Amino acid sequence: MDWDERFSAPGFAYGTEPNDFLASVSDRIPKGQILSLAEGEGRNAVYLASLGHEVTAVDASAVGLAKARELAESRGVTITTILADLDDYTIGEQRWDGIIACYCHLPSPLRRAVHRAAAAGLKPGGVFVLEAFSKKQLEHDTGGPKSLDMLMSLEELEQELAGLRFDHGAELERIVVEGSGHTGLAAVVQILGVKE
Repeated sequence: MDWDERFSAPGFAYGTEPNDFLASVSDRIPKGQILSLAEGEGRNAVYLASLGHEVTAVDASAVGLAKARELAESRGVTITTILADLDDYTIGEQRWDGIIACYCHLPSPLRRAVHRAAAAGLKPGGVFVLEAFSKKQLEHDTGGPKSLDMLMSLEELEQELAGLRFDHGAELERIVVEGSGHTGLAAVVQILGVKE
């Protein structure tokens, strides 16, 4: 997947509105420093900044992050963008009030490492929010990786995010409408985890 190429198309591949699940739980995220992993074109980072958070958006696509900064400017908010692959980026220890991972699909060894680092990177009381395609998404043609290894299950996430209390953890099917990139009935997994 060449994300620079995908994000070079006119408009926003996944729209400009935040992920539905993130928006539905945003009031659970403590005010403060938020890290958004694989942020892409900025829709979630800009939304969280509009709620008063200080948001750092990390992505491997310079084109996506340029659009994220444009979107932030158009909405009158500021975000920090960092161009980095997640295998090179250091999340840090007990640094973040919230960490967001919406459709951050990685090969499973890297995903496990990133999720362990995310759990360690939250301050006590910090919140981890994830929505991603589950392994059942291969039955749907509505977006996401075609590799089973890059899709997720609740059981795997419970292991990868050990140390977080899951206030919400579910695998479900729902209609996802996020730009041209994700639209239609999708099989997803959702997590709201709290660092105790």
